[in-house]
Amino acid sequence: MYLKRTAEQPLKDILTGDKVGVILGARQVGKTTLVEHVLSGQPAVFLNFDVEVDKARFQAAAALSPSDGLRSLGNPTVLVIDEVQRLPETSRIIKGWHDAHLPAKFLLLGSSSLDLLGQAAESLTGRNRKLVLPPLLFSETLGTQVWANADATSSHLCQHFAPQVRAYLMQRLSFGSYPEVVTSDQPAQLLRGLSSDYLWKDVLQAGLVKTPDLIKRLLLLLAHQAGSEVSVNELATQLQMARPTVDRYLDLLEQTFVIFRLPSFSTNPRKEIAKSQKVFFWDTGIRNVLLNAFSTDEFRTDIGALWENWVIAEVAKRNALLGSPAELFFWRTRSQSEVDLVVKQEDNLQAFEIKWSPRRVSGRAFRDAYGVEVEPIRSDNPFAADIFKTIAHVS
Repeated sequence: MYLKRTAEQPLKDILTGDKVGVILGARQVGKTTLVEHVLSGQPAVFLNFDVEVDKARFQAAAALSPSDGLRSLGNPTVLVIDEVQRLPETSRIIKGWHDAHLPAKFLLLGSSSLDLLGQAAESLTGRNRKLVLPPLLFSETLGTQVWANADATSSHLCQHFAPQVRAYLMQRLSFGSYPEVVTSDQPAQLLRGLSSDYLWKDVLQAGLVKTPDLIKRLLLLLAHQAGSEVSVNELATQLQMARPTVDRYLDLLEQTFVIFRLPSFSTNPRKEIAKSQKVFFWDTGIRNVLLNAFSTDEFRTDIGALWENWVIAEVAKRNALLGSPAELFFWRTRSQSEVDLVVKQEDNLQAFEIKWSPRRVSGRAFRDAYGVEVEPIRSDNPFAADIFKTIAHVS
């Protein structure tokens, strides 16, 4: 079952432009499915570098002149290369083909950021346009629900289908939003398979981690601390690892789209925490499978932290789909006043308190410091996590 993606229009924009398209995202978020859907009916050629025959076919084409190389692949209008990180010289080859003005578009799909590919980013500097594809947005997952009419507004759904929205929200909090998980009758089983070595396969295959068990132990600690400030020194002590090693593992997990970090916002280091960070999972299902905690009971003991991770991930996913125009932070003073999410876009600031319960939000300290009201995001309206709704191509 194909679920309509917000990323369809940005991908179409890439295909009508003159840049090499680079689509990045964790394994199993639907990169290939998205591209196949948008290119349906077009003479496109797909190569998957997890398949040795496809890799050899491309290398043979690369030994020819650009025009002959493309001809050997069938002269496609679009050449799509999946798992491009398996062959780091791909970017250099595609750069040469792009500069030869061949009558074809090139799409490179990868499950790790280009930083992990060494010289790849440098090879395509000024010639690429990136699209980061995260797990499904909540609004996208609603395509699986018969009660969620595609034309219905969020306010209509919250007003007339509140019990269904609430129950479905708990499903997404517990099992996350990977496409196959969303459409499966056995989401926990799928998540267990996904959260094995498969999800961080790129880190392991790159040879950058010698002992996979350390990555798993680190992820378990992060799962317990999601939404809390994370001390790298404490992580290093608990894991009996050197701090630089923990920093490197965190970087790798971020580059492979398993986690992301939220830094602290500060313009007054004397009164505000300036160097702290929080770690969140792009998908709450991955966080929960690490803890083996799949309860859909809204009274589960970790509901506050789970809701905060889910909301901030929804904001981060939309921001990524827009090309990351905003910077995301949390805020805390040395006297313990706190705001869960600060969004900075150019000179504009927004601030949000993320509360599962309908408790009143104060935000006076942040308002006094920055003249910005703190807005609540509560569980009775999960659509409030769409803080970018005023931007044109995000519905």
